[in-house]
Amino acid sequence: MTFSLFDVPAREPSKMVGFCGNLIDRRSEQRSDDSTARALDDPAARLMLIKAGRVYLKEGRDGFDPWYRPFAAASLGAVVSEVILLGWDERGPALAAPAGLDPEELPDGVKAIDFRSVNVQGLLSEPDLGAVAQAGALLAWHGTHRFCGRCGHETDIRAGGYKRACRSCKAEHFPRTDPVAIMLAVTRERCLMGRSPHFPPGMYSCLAGFIEPGETIEDAVRRETFEEAGIRLGRVAYHASQPWPFPYSLMIGCFGEALNEEIVPDKAELEDVRWFSRAEVAEIIAGRSPEGIKTPPRAAIANLLIRTWAESTG
Repeated sequence: MTFSLFDVPAREPSKMVGFCGNLIDRRSEQRSDDSTARALDDPAARLMLIKAGRVYLKEGRDGFDPWYRPFAAASLGAVVSEVILLGWDERGPALAAPAGLDPEELPDGVKAIDFRSVNVQGLLSEPDLGAVAQAGALLAWHGTHRFCGRCGHETDIRAGGYKRACRSCKAEHFPRTDPVAIMLAVTRERCLMGRSPHFPPGMYSCLAGFIEPGETIEDAVRRETFEEAGIRLGRVAYHASQPWPFPYSLMIGCFGEALNEEIVPDKAELEDVRWFSRAEVAEIIAGRSPEGIKTPPRAAIANLLIRTWAESTG
């Protein structure tokens, strides 16, 4: 067996997709319950405001800015009791809070834009977009864990937002990340893509599904591919991952070696699933598909998997 760690590229494939450029030092093991208060006292403190899957962006001469000084965040109704500490970077403490004002109440110069659009349209720098993924996932988790899963009593934010503690039974609850396997089943010359009923017209993508308890990544890739398309996989290889704040997932991208080619689609999951040749995929990527077929945008890990296979030599 060849040890190949030192042969991989210095720039990881994961850095080629959206939400992956976060430079914040989280220091999650060095936090106390007054970490957020102390961070807010720092003159360099800045907050990101989020509500219902949208980040509130300031419009400026040079583009959009997702950060607000505490007084400016307060003017937009930042929920002070639910502020969380993301961590620190070269600019100082970075925090996030649920926004109080609804999008239609925002003043001129501030826009509420959904995470997906911010990612696809490239509205923020890679570090700021990565911070959006962290803030969005953490705030979403807090929003659904206000009560203890053990005894049902209320919980409180602790450690700057990196855990919640029950007021009654003292149980501690920690932020979760839901792992999702996203995979491209391939042969030497063809790859398998499908389309879900909720996809935009003409879009085909990789298959995907949540990793289940007690399951390896590789087995999840094999199971999901067989369940959704009737294709059995042999070898499975990890390629890249992507934080996905919808609400707090991690997309784990893999390639799988197809052992059969007869498709048995799960019509409850997929509107269509089919094989595409390398030449067909090249046309799709170039925007020249005769059928008007498209792939997900470049900021998505599905696009990275498809492009990586299409540009390979087989």
